[in-house]
Amino acid sequence: MEKEESIDFGRLKDIMLQRKKTVGGIVVGCTAIALVAGLVWPKTYESTTTVQTRMTGSQLAGSGAMAAAAALGIGGTTSPTLTYVELMKSNTVLQPIIDELDWPEDDKEFLTPEKFAKKNLTIENTKQTNLIKVTAKGKTPEEAQMISQHVVDNFLDMMTGMNKETQSLLVQFLNDRIEQAKQESDDAAQKFAAYQKEHKIYDPETQAKGLIGQLQAYDDAISKMQVQAESGQAQLDTANAKLNEMRAGSQAYNINDNETVQGIRKQIVAKQVELVGLEQKYTENHPSVIAAQDQLSKLQQSLANEVNAVVSSNATSLNPAQAELLKTQAQAQATVATAQASEAAIKSQRDSKQKELGDLPSGVVDYLELERDAKIKNEVYVNLVKQCEQSRVQQAMDSMDIQIVDPANLPFAETPVWPRPKLMLALGFIFGCMLSCLYALLVCKKMTR
Repeated sequence: MEKEESIDFGRLKDIMLQRKKTVGGIVVGCTAIALVAGLVWPKTYESTTTVQTRMTGSQLAGSGAMAAAAALGIGGTTSPTLTYVELMKSNTVLQPIIDELDWPEDDKEFLTPEKFAKKNLTIENTKQTNLIKVTAKGKTPEEAQMISQHVVDNFLDMMTGMNKETQSLLVQFLNDRIEQAKQESDDAAQKFAAYQKEHKIYDPETQAKGLIGQLQAYDDAISKMQVQAESGQAQLDTANAKLNEMRAGSQAYNINDNETVQGIRKQIVAKQVELVGLEQKYTENHPSVIAAQDQLSKLQQSLANEVNAVVSSNATSLNPAQAELLKTQAQAQATVATAQASEAAIKSQRDSKQKELGDLPSGVVDYLELERDAKIKNEVYVNLVKQCEQSRVQQAMDSMDIQIVDPANLPFAETPVWPRPKLMLALGFIFGCMLSCLYALLVCKKMTR
């Protein structure tokens, strides 16, 4: 059985008193070293910038933030505020700051943005708020302020550029559709004008107009479906282009083959046809019309939820930015298919209604057909132009989704965050006491042998 060792504190105290010069020298020496270190240690200063985010999750999905996160390989949370926190640590934001630092080249040669962020930056989101605090460390007050401010400035520049790129791509696709729609509208107008001139029909009989006017609800619905299809196709082309840029286009979903999606889509088509019939009889403020519109909105929301669920269940391995783009792609596919199916069903109903016009003179019927076709194509063109303008407005709004609440402060030269001489003096004294006790303990053990 091994002999247990015990410490005789009385003996230890006697040894420390006997060798008080040595013990005192250890305590004083450690304290002095700590004091000198606190005085000569290179100073570090901190500067903080506070910003506020205003973008919601749905806005994020169609903005440059999503494209930036995916392009830079940043995964993680889909929260816009936390996504911004990660983007502020990206190479695009930090590398210009590193290049601007007035440091020796040897210090900057192997300094990567990742290492720089870990050592010199603290970027955090205040819980349950949309505030982000960017705290930067620097060797001088001016350097700390510069780093903190430039992180925010560079991030805003990056976001503005990415938002413009994303919205400009959508505007480009819409412009292509607008040119085509304008050409179709001009052709229809020319045909209508030529028919008027050739047949000298400029004001058909009131009776014929009244009968043809019953088809107006169908015509309005058809133009809406065409606009939805064109707009959805533009969104689909935009999503496809972004997915191709991220090389994520290989994972696509033929959402229209899903049985649940098909079922909801059929309900939407039926409700669209029903709504057109009601609009023939009643005004838009009639309870039956309002109820049908409400049911249609709920069905469209159910379709959107089902599409998101299908994509989410099959895209767990992707980063959130890519998953959101796939959802946008699938939503656009569903929108185009639903609009096309609704247009076909409404046209079928309109064709049935047109059979009632068989007794009208063929010239009057042809006149009104050409007039209606010209109106539909012009309405499609006008609505596409409106959507294009809305996209340009959204481009400007997306660039303002970050606001600086508190600009970077200039720290006082007399109050660095490190070193702290008083704290280091206390730590040096404590360490000296511990070291002197260890010295006395070693002496005690030697004397007992």
